[in-house]
Order: sequence, then structure tokens, then C-alpha cells
Amino acid sequence: MTPLQGLRVLDLSTVIFGPLASQVLADYGAEVIKVEGPEGDSTRHTGPGVEPGMAAMFLGANRSKKSVVLDLKRPEARDALQALVATADVFMHSMRPQKLAALGIAPDELRARHPRLVYASLLGFLPGPYAGRPAYDDVIQGMSGLADLMSRQGGEMRYLPTIAADKTCAHVAAHAILAALMQRERTGQGAFVEIPMFESMVGFNLVEHLYGQHFEPPRGPAGYPRVLAPWRRPCPTADGFVAMMPYTDLHWQRFFAEVGAPQLAGDPRFADIAARTANIAQLLELACGFTPRHDTAHWLEVCERLEIPAAPIGRLDTLPDDPHLAQTGFFEQLEDEAMGTVRFPGVPVRFDGQRPGIAMPPRLGAHTRALLAEAGCSPAQIDAVMALMPRTPEPLTPTSGPASVRPASTTP
Repeated sequence: MTPLQGLRVLDLSTVIFGPLASQVLADYGAEVIKVEGPEGDSTRHTGPGVEPGMAAMFLGANRSKKSVVLDLKRPEARDALQALVATADVFMHSMRPQKLAALGIAPDELRARHPRLVYASLLGFLPGPYAGRPAYDDVIQGMSGLADLMSRQGGEMRYLPTIAADKTCAHVAAHAILAALMQRERTGQGAFVEIPMFESMVGFNLVEHLYGQHFEPPRGPAGYPRVLAPWRRPCPTADGFVAMMPYTDLHWQRFFAEVGAPQLAGDPRFADIAARTANIAQLLELACGFTPRHDTAHWLEVCERLEIPAAPIGRLDTLPDDPHLAQTGFFEQLEDEAMGTVRFPGVPVRFDGQRPGIAMPPRLGAHTRALLAEAGCSPAQIDAVMALMPRTPEPLTPTSGPASVRPASTTP
């Protein structure tokens, strides 16, 4: 049994923030029903793909789900949605509040009818001066100080080259929903959970970077110097780069002795962690000045011998061939009738030694008819909903579950 087996999540969100959050719940065993408009989630058309509507970006955040297509502009579809809500433990969306009342899915309305429902609203901002503003990853990276961090380290204002806000906030949303479900187990009552991107990312950013601003009056500026230092980067070697991190007093003493400069261990600028933090820019530039003398293999051997944390640089294109990930079985390869072999990053955690299984993401609307029938909609109601769709693909496997399920494994 997977941890969330038996729980049903109804997810009306799109793109990455919400879908990745519900994918985490699906990974842990929840039945996630993805409700899409007739055109489908925009990520279905983002990136390379073998067939229309199953592009790479969609695959990354929608595995192990079912898909229902409802055109919520039509009353027949709104009635069908209400039938599905009655079967759900969790209802989640990323719509602006003003749109919810028109669709009959405002939190007060749904929770009054379904008091055990966990209602999760994924927002850009909590109610306040910024409420209702559009929130995209680039915007939130800029507002939350992440772009400022990049400028402090490299002198150029830029975004992190990953959708850090969407992905981080997805995990915040998943654990907030899980907390609300745990509360429901104790009280019998659901909850209204608001997960804002802006506040979540400011909190994420300021774990270490509030720094001197923790105090009133401030005891220094914001910003943790060690990670803002321009030379906090992989060190160049004779044939590439190495990720090397001497950290303790002993690490630095050993490193300086190895490179023939033991006197630096006694330099007042580097003698202890407080001094190194205050002079971290000079220290890291100095350390990376020694590494081009030898190749990467040499420095990996040295660091292993001296018990200094170090690793080779993983490249995006070579991570699927990483020996550790291969040994632990991290990457999953699923076989699909139409798409052939499709690779996924697997579930990273194990429960009692078992990694939960995953399944192919759903074709657009593949489970509409079966799930509406299960929710009690009449054949006439279902036909009316289906008539609003351009075409609903039939599932490739029985609708009792998503296609191409890999059983939970007892091996790594």
C-alpha cells in the first residue's frame, strides 16, 4: 500500500506550480484527476513530443494522473465538476478568486457542501496590495530577491536558469495539503489552504539571506556572504571543473598543506569559520587559483584522500547515465503503445524500502466518461459533456487506473 492510497485529488491547476504539486501526491499514491479545458494544459504543447498533446514539459509534471476534459463555460460541465467534487478529498486550483464564484467553486460554497474537503488555492500572492496580480516564475524570481542574488554574485541581473519558483512552491503546496489532511484525520474537518508563490519564495530565499536583518536594529546587511561570493562556483581544472568544498578548519588546513601553502592555514583571514566568512571572496578565489594545475581526476583523488567534499560536474545530458542513479534505479523507463519507451525521473523517496510506482501521464480527456459515470452522472449528462469536446481520446488501457503502471519496487 502506498501512503496516500485511497485519497482522491481533483486538480484544476495548469502549467507547473499546481500540476507538480499534485504529481507529488500522485507519486505517494493518491488518485489525481486532472481537470482540463478542451484545449488541454498548455504544457501539453511545450517541448518535443512523439504525439500531439504529450510534449516533454507535460510529461515532467503529470505522471500517474487521470484526465477529465470539462468546458467550464457550459452549465453541463459545471454540473459534472460538482459531481466529481463530491467524490474528492482534495480540491486544488490556481484560478484568480474572482473567477471562482462564477464557476460555483468558491471555497465557502464548496466547503459548506463538503465539510471534509481540503480546498487548496494556489495563488501568486495572499490577499493584500499585490493580490490578483499575474504570477509567473520570472516575475516571482524577480520580486522575491532571487534575481538580486544573481546580480550580487555575478554582477548581472538575471534569473536562475530553472523554474525555481514554480517547482519550490509546488513542494510547499504538497506538504501544506498533506498537513491539512493530517489535521482532518484528527478533527474530521477539512480546511481552506492558501499557498502563495511570492510569500513562499521570500521565505525560501531568506532562510540564510535575511542574515543581519534578523535583528532589530539590524546587525548587518541582508545576504549570506559565503554563497554570494563571486568565486562560489566550480573550480577550473586542467581538463574541466570540479565541485569542491573545503568547509571546516581541518579541511582548509589539509587543502593548504596539499597545495604547498600551509602558512595560509594560519592567515588571520582564514583561521576559523568566522574569519573565512568575512573574507570568503578572497578565500574562494585563492583556492580556485590552485586547481588548474592538475586535472579533475587528480583533485577528486586528493579530496577523497583528505576527506574534503568534492564531486565531478553533472551535465544535463549525462545525468541519465550517472552510475549512482543507475545503481539506485532512479530513472524509470515506461513503455507506451503509441510513444514507445519514455524516460522519467523516478520518485526519489522510499517507504519501508519500497519506491512507489509511477505511470504514464494521461492523454487529454482519456478518463472523462468513466470517471463521470463513477461520480453518478447519467448517460445523458455524460453525452452532453462529451459533445462539448472536439474529441476525447479513449484510454489505451482500462480506466481503473493510469496507463503503464510500474509496480512499487522492493529493490533500490
